[in-house]
Amino acid sequence: MRLRALLDTDALGLRLLGGEDELDRTVRGVMTTDLRDPSRYLSGGELVLTGLAWRRDADDSEPFVRILQSAGVAALAAGEAELGDVPDDLVRACARHRLPLFAVNESVAFATITEHVVRQVSGERAGDLAAVVDRHRRLMTSGPTGGGPDVVLDLLGSDLDLRAWVLSPAGRAVAGSSAAGPELPADVCARLAGEHLAATRTGRRAPHRVTVDGTTYSLFPVRSGARGAAPASRDVRETVLSDWLLAVEADAGDWPEERLDLLQGVTQLISVERDRRDAARTVRRRLAQEVLELVQTGAAPAEIAARLRVAAPVLLPGLGAAPHWQVVVARVEWAGGDIEGGPVAQSLLEEILVDPLSPGPEPSDRIAVAHTGDEAIALVPLPAVSSEHDGSEQGLIADSLLGSVREPLAAGLADDGRLTIGVSAAVHSAEGLRGALEEARHARRVAAARSGLVCAAGHQELASHVLLLPFVPDDVRRAFTARLLDPLRDYDRKHRAELIPTLEAFLDCDGSWTRCASRLHLHVNTLRYRVGRIEQLTNRDLSRLEDKLDFFLALRMS
Repeated sequence: MRLRALLDTDALGLRLLGGEDELDRTVRGVMTTDLRDPSRYLSGGELVLTGLAWRRDADDSEPFVRILQSAGVAALAAGEAELGDVPDDLVRACARHRLPLFAVNESVAFATITEHVVRQVSGERAGDLAAVVDRHRRLMTSGPTGGGPDVVLDLLGSDLDLRAWVLSPAGRAVAGSSAAGPELPADVCARLAGEHLAATRTGRRAPHRVTVDGTTYSLFPVRSGARGAAPASRDVRETVLSDWLLAVEADAGDWPEERLDLLQGVTQLISVERDRRDAARTVRRRLAQEVLELVQTGAAPAEIAARLRVAAPVLLPGLGAAPHWQVVVARVEWAGGDIEGGPVAQSLLEEILVDPLSPGPEPSDRIAVAHTGDEAIALVPLPAVSSEHDGSEQGLIADSLLGSVREPLAAGLADDGRLTIGVSAAVHSAEGLRGALEEARHARRVAAARSGLVCAAGHQELASHVLLLPFVPDDVRRAFTARLLDPLRDYDRKHRAELIPTLEAFLDCDGSWTRCASRLHLHVNTLRYRVGRIEQLTNRDLSRLEDKLDFFLALRMS
């Protein structure tokens, strides 16, 4: 805005005392100060408001005005509440340095002037930014020259002083403005994503305002425009776990409609990039679908290997040797079963399989994910292992896969959804791919047997027969455990004999009388008496491996 516009606003109570020839100067901000040297807080273009508390005598005006002129401020406005009329020495000093000077009527608060200037300057900046954003939108929709979401976020930082980041639903930082400073910590990203997903599931109107570690953020959904029906006509569960979000470090609660509309335009622009990225994944998804169809239909290993050779350079360009592969299976299930979970599981795998600390979408371009029904299947290529390794310890580990994303995804699943994931071992040939797929599916079923909204299991866990227990029907488990353990529980209730704890310790000590007696702080003869009572009540022999195994399984299933 121009200085001249301030005089045209009667409510501001400003009276020009000097500098009429400079009224076309541009005001870029406003600052109130009573410091004798406020230079470190000035960046140029400000309207400086002062109550003159810095002035002790006439000699103070010259150095004060000289500091303002050197800093490049637009004008000085002095209040009349402290000294009455503005001192002549200040008027003369401003005239010497060609600094426009206004008197502020004592009935007008500095806050009124500040609010007016900020509103006008922000509105003009928003208009300029809107024009730039519109130009950028046209560039992006007509070709790849726009520069992606980072450019848009840079505009928010430079033109509106807003720090902003684009986050995936799993809490990965997809993009951030260069003006945003240090990257958001991973735990903050996860909390913001979780808050956004929880608010979306409860139907709260965006933007969602949250405070994390004392900082307020406003969260805007970035909805894809290339997924069929309009968002209003779709169940929120179809998109909640796949849409990005824009996190802005500001409280949008008191923003004018114009600024909110601008941010909505920014999210639409970012969604163009999201749609372009999804379109670029089409080739990788098709490759995964073709390979998996060959695997599941029992195609010859040579044919599968040929497909893998086509996929390898697409997923790992420049790789000299054929990679190893892992298979990851994910399933999203909603209560009622009326929503297909496969597309959501596909989008989630494409995000989860990227290191959350790795910014940008590029790392996920090395993952091929197909989906069918409620299930998504990922082919994850691994660099060829050296001769010192067999590949079994390479690649993804189920335990750590969901560590940083479990909290936000659980918020999106709420109380009617579930995500389960299974991870295979690495294989180095087409012959091993079918087994890897079955292994990953079996691991996912193990994960599904556990409690929790977000669960994963890996191939390492399938080596234990204990993992087979969840697949025993509930009625069979109840009958088996009741037949073996109920007589012991009844005896313990009546006699406080602690037969169940004794049995657990005896099996845990591999049947060693000495170690078990030491653990329970018993004499060996007392331990022998208790074990004898267990055998008598159950008609079993704890010296036999079969009976030991039955007791072990019964305790685990109970």
